[in-house]
Amino acid sequence: MNIYADIHALVIDALSRIVSEGGLPEGLDFANVAVEPPRDAAHGDMATNAAMVLAKPAKMNPRAIAELLADKLRADARIETADIAGPGFLNLRLAGPVWAEVTREVLVGGGEYGRSTLGQGKRMNVEYVSANPTGPLHVGHTRGAVFGDALASLLAFSGYDVTREYYINDGGAQVDVLARSVYLRYLEAHGQEVAFEDGTYPGDYLIAVGEALKDKVGDAYVGQPESVWLEEIRNYATDAMMDLIRADLASLGVEMDLFYSEKSLYGTGRIEAALAALEAKGLIYEGVLEPPKGKKPEDWEPREQTLFRSTEHGDDVDRPVKKSDGGWTYFAPDIAYHYDKVERGFDALIDVFGADHGGYVKRMKAAVSALSDGRVPLDVKLTQLVKLYKNGEPFKMSKRAGTFVTLRDVVDQVGPDVTRFVMLTRKNDAPLDFDFDKVLEQSKDNPVFYVQYAHARIKSVLRKAVEAGVAVDDATLAAADLSGMTHPSEVAVAAKLAEWPRLLEIAARTHEPHRVAFYLYELSGLLHALWNKGNEVPSLRFLQEGDTATTQAKIALARAVSVVISTGLGILGVTPVEEMR
Repeated sequence: MNIYADIHALVIDALSRIVSEGGLPEGLDFANVAVEPPRDAAHGDMATNAAMVLAKPAKMNPRAIAELLADKLRADARIETADIAGPGFLNLRLAGPVWAEVTREVLVGGGEYGRSTLGQGKRMNVEYVSANPTGPLHVGHTRGAVFGDALASLLAFSGYDVTREYYINDGGAQVDVLARSVYLRYLEAHGQEVAFEDGTYPGDYLIAVGEALKDKVGDAYVGQPESVWLEEIRNYATDAMMDLIRADLASLGVEMDLFYSEKSLYGTGRIEAALAALEAKGLIYEGVLEPPKGKKPEDWEPREQTLFRSTEHGDDVDRPVKKSDGGWTYFAPDIAYHYDKVERGFDALIDVFGADHGGYVKRMKAAVSALSDGRVPLDVKLTQLVKLYKNGEPFKMSKRAGTFVTLRDVVDQVGPDVTRFVMLTRKNDAPLDFDFDKVLEQSKDNPVFYVQYAHARIKSVLRKAVEAGVAVDDATLAAADLSGMTHPSEVAVAAKLAEWPRLLEIAARTHEPHRVAFYLYELSGLLHALWNKGNEVPSLRFLQEGDTATTQAKIALARAVSVVISTGLGILGVTPVEEMR
């Protein structure tokens, strides 16, 4: 049940009838007619902009259209009032039985309430994290991992066939640096003193890798030139780092469907095939790029390169794919990787990048547009920086990592559930302050506690009801008489429950899982307000001593809230708590 979709359908039907009766001209487009929660809850339960968006094409006064529409809507049993506001907005208040039915639908649907067929089974690839395999994941990767994983879950819940994918950047120079760093730890394991020069990775996490390499090959590489050991150690170190990264992700509850190696694109003809596909479309040429605007380097000189005509697909400038020395640019394998995604038959792609990759967005969109002839959309979501604080001070870097705070540092401090929820309390492209003290405090200002407390409170009520001999299984509660649920505090909770399917659809369409976290906080606030109101108004308490029927009706609403909270937390990858300690 999606009451917003139902009322929207009612509005469209009413408009169609007005057209057939001659009250509105034929041929009007109703695509922009919306039914939404009003900005001010005091104005009603829902509002429609129908009169406003149709006034110009219909060449009519919006209030005149609103009056015709209001008359039609008032005839429906679900509409209690339909009032015109301002220049022509129509505010609707729904009849009491609607809210009872919403509550009932939540209980009947259980964890499926809000699930939709929005995606219609379309294949969606969500690529996220994709960190260089040179060390443990840091806090920036943590935000990308949480965002990407929650987005993938949201899309799957909304009817998409989702593949979670990690692109292993194991084809560039950074893995050679990793190999040299591991070699130093390998020599160290043999008792030699070593010095980590600039550009190598000094983190303690490589000590165990060096020791394990010693156990595997003995002294076979000691004193040997790079030509003997570089490739072998590079492969060994990359595998070791990916094992570490997989363990880091597992500690956060993130599990990928596919790990795709950049290295697999080299020497296999895949890069050449992707560029050949672009060349066949007339999008590859030999040319000279202009120097960067406003910052021409002193040593800049015009060089002929192989270029991709990305400007024909929305980019600001054309992009080099092959350097003047014949080597591939960083962009070339990325084109080939996305060509592979297109060839695998995905209907849409999402890439989750760190904020430092903002300059890469247009070129990747251009590449996918060109490779798929505009058939496969690519949405690139950027995750902004995370600032960590503890005891009022910036949280220092990890000694183990050497230069940064790791994902494990965060999870070890507060646990995966708190980490995940807090990472979603801001929109992905907004900076996030993560205060270890505040995210653990038990207060309304801590959103994860506030939501978990609401769920735990409801579970506590259910346990007490069972102890009192009241049946509170979902089937019994769904069959309860909910007609007495008329207090404004109760209606407010039910009205918020009614928003859940609509909220999920909006979040899935916009690729914004943070909306789920915001919604759960708001729903929990209404539950807490109703709970506290019960301290002043005994008839609002969930447990009505000696009155089983009323108790079941009250608890039905609370249980419906816990169903939605549990479902929402599940989408975010957070485990709902049964009781607070």
